[in-house]
Amino acid sequence: MDEALAHVVLDFSGRPLLVWRAEIPRVVLGNLETEMIEEFFRAVAAESGLTLHVRLLYGQNTHHIVEAIFKAFARALAEAVAIDARVKGVMSSKGKL
Repeated sequence: MDEALAHVVLDFSGRPLLVWRAEIPRVVLGNLETEMIEEFFRAVAAESGLTLHVRLLYGQNTHHIVEAIFKAFARALAEAVAIDARVKGVMSSKGKL
């Protein structure tokens, strides 16, 4: 991750949407074409019913940029599905997911 910083926010809203604000240089990392990363997250959002916002704040090294985005996504996902014993019922203004 080093010099790259990414911010990811997600919501299991049932309204799939990807807001992508990350410019990744178009290169091949191993067998991965970096231009496919946005499409990967678009598919994740669509198939999971996620509203997903991905923003790259800064970064220079392409590998570090991609790593920062995936790590930020993993942390946001872990937080979203974690059970909070302090919360009773469903965390939703509509009472359901």
